[in-house]
Amino acid sequence: MRVLVTGARGKVGRAAVAELVDAGHDVLCTDLAVPTYERGLPGVPRYVRADLTDAGAAFGLVRGMDAVLHCAAIPEPSQDIAHAVFANNLLAAFNVIEACVRFGVARLVNLSSETVPGMMFAERPFEPAYFPIDEQHPVRPQDPYALGKHFAEQLCTAATQRSDLRCVSVRPTWVQDSTSYARNLGPMIAAAVAGTPEPTVNGWSYIDADDLAVALRLCVESELAGHEVFYICSPDAAGVSDTVAALRMQYGDGVEYRPFARPDASGTSAAKAERMLGWRPTRSWRDYLTEDGQPLR
Repeated sequence: MRVLVTGARGKVGRAAVAELVDAGHDVLCTDLAVPTYERGLPGVPRYVRADLTDAGAAFGLVRGMDAVLHCAAIPEPSQDIAHAVFANNLLAAFNVIEACVRFGVARLVNLSSETVPGMMFAERPFEPAYFPIDEQHPVRPQDPYALGKHFAEQLCTAATQRSDLRCVSVRPTWVQDSTSYARNLGPMIAAAVAGTPEPTVNGWSYIDADDLAVALRLCVESELAGHEVFYICSPDAAGVSDTVAALRMQYGDGVEYRPFARPDASGTSAAKAERMLGWRPTRSWRDYLTEDGQPLR
C-alpha cells in the first residue's frame, strides 16, 4: 500500500517506517526536521518536510494515499507551553483526518496516548479506577496533551460516522528503544529491586518501539470496521516482580485489582490488541538491562 507516515523522524515514526518498508509498503515520510537535500539512499523512503497544522500541507501529502499513520505530535505537555501543545496536536490531527475523509483514504491509524484517561499529568491528581488499565477505563483528562489526544480519538469516531474511512487509535505506554532504556527505565527498575518502587499511575507499563511498530503495521493492514482503540504495552512491568503487591504499597485498597495474566504483569492490558490484531510482543527491558537496571554490555 501507499502509506503516509507523519512524525516519521520521531522515536515511534522511525521504527514504524522501518517496519512498513520491510513489509513491502510504499512509504512517504513527513516531519518538521530539515531534509538533507542530497541524493536519496537506496531503500530509504522519500521524505517531505511539512507542518501539518497547515491544512494545505496535510491535504497535499494525504492525497493519493491508501493509508495514513499519524504519529506527528508534541509527545508530552511538560516541556512546551500548554496552548502550543494543544493547538499543534489537535489541529494537525484534524487536518490529517479531514484530508483522509475528503480524499477517500481507506485506513487511518492515529497514534493516541496512554495519558488519555487523565491520571498521568493531572493538575488535581486522582487515582486509576482499577488495574490493569484497559480500553474501558474512565476517561477524565485535565492537561492539554491528554485532552488533545482524547479529542483526536473523538474526531476519528466522527470521521467513521460520516465517511467510509476506517480508523484505529493506538494508545502506547511509555515507548522505549535501545537509546532510552537505561535512562528511562534503569532508575525505575533499580528502585523496584530495592523494594521502593517509584509511584505509578500506569502500573510500570512500557513498550519497545519495535514491538509498537509491529502493532502499528498490523493496524495499517487491518480490515477492522469503524473506529477501534487499542492499548499497546509489554506484558511485563518494569522491574516489579509482584505487580499487585507493589500497587497495594501505593494505593492500598483504594483501587480495584482485577485478574493479572502473570505475577509481574504490566499494569496496563493489551489483551484487546492481542485478540483483535493477532499482535504478540517479543521484546523486554531485559534485552537491554540487567535485573537491577544497569545497561547490558
